[in-house]
Amino acid sequence: MTGSIAFQGELGAYSHQACHETYPEMEAVACSTFEDVIETTRAGRADLAMLPVENSTYGRVADIHRLLPESGLHIVAEAFVRVHINLLGVPGATVADIKEAHSHLVLLPQCSGFLRTHGIEGRISTDNARAARDVAAAADPKAAALASEMAAEIYGLDILARHIEDHDTNTTRFLVMSRTADLSRRGSGQMLTSFVFRVRNIPAALYKAMGGFATNGVNMTKLESYMVDGSFSATQFYADIEGHPDDRSVQLAMEELDYFTDEIKLLGVYPADIEHR
Repeated sequence: MTGSIAFQGELGAYSHQACHETYPEMEAVACSTFEDVIETTRAGRADLAMLPVENSTYGRVADIHRLLPESGLHIVAEAFVRVHINLLGVPGATVADIKEAHSHLVLLPQCSGFLRTHGIEGRISTDNARAARDVAAAADPKAAALASEMAAEIYGLDILARHIEDHDTNTTRFLVMSRTADLSRRGSGQMLTSFVFRVRNIPAALYKAMGGFATNGVNMTKLESYMVDGSFSATQFYADIEGHPDDRSVQLAMEELDYFTDEIKLLGVYPADIEHR
């Protein structure tokens, strides 16, 4: 596939890595916010959007589920990226030289053991790739960045220590989104259907709505709730299920869900990334 794909962050961010690994032939377009990624894609300045939705260590990515239903985009694929954290320094620096390491707030605790062992103080940056860029610009041998190997290559930094994360299973799941939905694909493997819904204000509505998936043998792999418009009484649910909307079992389950809900919005139908699940 040729064209372009938008991501949030600077060149060398893990979202950029996700774009490069999943669509190496596409041009990656850096955007400052998730909203900018969506608008860039919606306006046609990029063909696809790469958005992180959850991390195996830190859970759901804030704001994404709130943005997806109104984005005007459709999920067409999922991608998983193994998050390897590296200590990057200016050429010639060594681990012993480093007194402080800069990175995003989320990344710092993920390698706290390494930092503590080497007496390195963590410093918060707005983005891990931005941290790498700033370290390269400052040219201070006592400062380092915690970022990807791609960031080291882009900003001319040395990798002083590789894969220093505390947990060796740290992985981020991304959703690939397009302006055009594609419900025609069935493929040879497992299909996933993602949607959001709001249950009716009746007793045990959620319990009853979920019953249709159990009785029809449809596996729900994810169910998350979140507030809508800051209201404690308005709750929306995000769900992933295995199957295609044309499957008879999924049709029956969704019909039962519809009876107990005020609103259902389909977000996408796409192949599961079985290799990385």
